[in-house]
Amino acid sequence: MPLFFVAFIGVFIIINMYINRRFFTQLHLSQKSKKYLKYFLYINIFGIVLYVLGRYLFDFPNWLYFLVSLPIGILFLLLCSAVFYDIIRVISDRVPMSNKRRDFFKKSLDISSLGVAFALSSRAIYEAKFIKLERVDVEIKNLKNKYKIVQLSDIHIGGIVDKNFIHSIVERVNNLEPDIVVITGDLVDIKISRAREALDEFKKLKHKLGIYFVVGNHEYFHNVDEIIDEVKKLGFRVLENENVYIGDKGEGFNLAGVYDIFGYRAGHHMPQIKDALMDIDNNSPTVLLAHQPRYIEEVTGEVDLMLSGHTHGGQLYPFKALVKLQQPYLNGLYQHDEKLQIYVSKGTGFWGPPMRLGASSEITEITIS
Repeated sequence: MPLFFVAFIGVFIIINMYINRRFFTQLHLSQKSKKYLKYFLYINIFGIVLYVLGRYLFDFPNWLYFLVSLPIGILFLLLCSAVFYDIIRVISDRVPMSNKRRDFFKKSLDISSLGVAFALSSRAIYEAKFIKLERVDVEIKNLKNKYKIVQLSDIHIGGIVDKNFIHSIVERVNNLEPDIVVITGDLVDIKISRAREALDEFKKLKHKLGIYFVVGNHEYFHNVDEIIDEVKKLGFRVLENENVYIGDKGEGFNLAGVYDIFGYRAGHHMPQIKDALMDIDNNSPTVLLAHQPRYIEEVTGEVDLMLSGHTHGGQLYPFKALVKLQQPYLNGLYQHDEKLQIYVSKGTGFWGPPMRLGASSEITEITIS
């Protein structure tokens, strides 16, 4: 944890330095105004330090946690604006034009760049307030009956994602009257002792055929065994490289689940697709729960549909490009090969700042038929 803390803060210090030197100091503003902008960057770094402390060590009231979590998103969007500003400024310096025209262009660029950064941050905070209902229809060969699956993913209980947040999710899921509810990882992102009050809200979840859960990478950061034990106490069926049968025998489908691929790095709770598919009903289709979409490369031919999360759909729009470098699929339904389909949720909660841009939170109603 200390190493992570230092690396995390170090990255944002470097981002701060870039924003200040390549963006703020280049603006047509008074030295006094530039000094205030520099203080703004210092405040953001202080906020990020408090965010890490509040996430992993201390309990903050919601209003404070909201404030200290915003700097991560604000600095990221400022960085995007700074890179855009830097590129345009360097190009314009090489374009021949009169001093008067150059001065006008520079002032326009300054105002528009600051305006865009402010507008994007405001929009991202606004978008994070809403959780959309995504309805998806998936046709699966050899499935004799229709089933309604409600998928939740990447809730990240902790900080702002508290008891009230979970209560509102449970109410919305209950209104959908699902056959089963599946949670594809990253449910808990704090010590389990601090998450119990929020987790208890899931006891009110209504379903016909069960609630099923697989761990995500963030569960490994907070004692994965403790989290699994606590989730089982709620009545969830945790799929630990194993499968169950949903529905009447011969009329339903196999539901399998694996540990997250972060287990390879952790050295424990590693995914094993062979174990997960052991003794499945070969005459019925199979749905697999796996937190990260890139696990699909290890999936064998017995699986018809894989449900994943992890990507958050990029969460903040410019970040999508970086997520695509790591994951084969970002969000939505994809046909991976002739048989296998995959649906990737954008996540029901959020990690870090309560900000989303071009990637809304979602509760997913998946009808398989």
